[in-house]
Amino acid sequence: MTLKESMLEHFRFSLTALAAAVVAAALVACNPVEQNRALSAPPLEPVICDAGRHGARLVPASGVWLGVNLDFAKDSPARYSERLGRHPAVYTSFSPVPIDSVNGGFLDQAVEMLVQSGGMLLLTLEPRAGLDSITPAVVDSVAARLAGYNARGVMVLLRFAHEMNGSWYAWGQQPAKYIATFRRVADAVHRKAPGTAMLWAPNYGGGYPFRGGKFMARPGSSDMKALDTDGDGELTANDDPYAPYYPGDDWVDWVGMSIYHWGSAYPWGSNDLPEPGKFARMLEGNYNGSAGDERNLPNFYRDYGERRNKPVGVFETAAFYAPASGGADEMALKSSWWRQVYASGIAERFPRLKMINWFEWDKYEVEVDARVDWGVTIDPQLRAAYRKALPDWLRFAENVDFCGVDGRR
Repeated sequence: MTLKESMLEHFRFSLTALAAAVVAAALVACNPVEQNRALSAPPLEPVICDAGRHGARLVPASGVWLGVNLDFAKDSPARYSERLGRHPAVYTSFSPVPIDSVNGGFLDQAVEMLVQSGGMLLLTLEPRAGLDSITPAVVDSVAARLAGYNARGVMVLLRFAHEMNGSWYAWGQQPAKYIATFRRVADAVHRKAPGTAMLWAPNYGGGYPFRGGKFMARPGSSDMKALDTDGDGELTANDDPYAPYYPGDDWVDWVGMSIYHWGSAYPWGSNDLPEPGKFARMLEGNYNGSAGDERNLPNFYRDYGERRNKPVGVFETAAFYAPASGGADEMALKSSWWRQVYASGIAERFPRLKMINWFEWDKYEVEVDARVDWGVTIDPQLRAAYRKALPDWLRFAENVDFCGVDGRR
């Protein structure tokens, strides 16, 4: 199993987890002690508005949205906001599509939590039955659901069929069909749900074409020919891992990817300090270090952010720490990573960077057969250091008006 295959375990929206979160939220609402504890980050009033053409106002006028991916089985927006002392601007969730009544009910409950706590929903829709399952009726139902969420004051960032350049998903490495499907979804969303923006999110290209995956493009197929960007008759690391999958500027509102520090080199499992500058070099496609020489990759930030004038998001980030493994101290390791992510020069170096979401999970990872704690706000000392490190260019739900002209209240 490759790292890329195992990373899909990160990106699962757990229905049981969300149910637990809803219960937790209800308990907080009924418990005066919990209510008093949450005073450090008071609830926000819902903001109901038209976010403008293609969700244009969902991009901060200045600075960078700070978001989070929570483990809803153990956490909730209210608890996380209490620990952080701020309301994150973005919360990440996942759902299969077509959206059945069960999944739709849990998504509705997630939206209800955001109505109470504030923040946008980054919704990742996974067509697990393949792209052919996304019929016109399914597309229309998705757009109608999102329009309803927008009307309730919850703005949505829709990440449809992410990591489409990978070989581990049923929608992977099918560029023509993927682009056609993405465009149909985008057209419907742009037409019906003005408070929703479309996110294009390929997998980071290190390791492309990710050989051995179940859904790798077949030799001799039309997909293989489309992906052979250097024309040598093979799909190799020299082919462009992004361009064949790009749906086009009219259909894409945001571009971005997930950037993790998994350690120094494969096989992962030890707690290794990140190399200086690793985060920025991965975003620019010029990483060359202990994990390999990846300087053949395109400069994602330049090619899709600057040249196409798109906001760029790091939709997931965190640093690997396995409590049972040897190596670096947890504080040293995680702070080394967040100092790169939130470095004083990052906003100036990457002015198109408009979103950073931290992966706040403590979970078993198949890749290393061990528990990995990616979070930074549970341990009091770690939380205090993390809060102190957050720069003033980050933007939160409580100081942003999605309906305002300049993006501020």
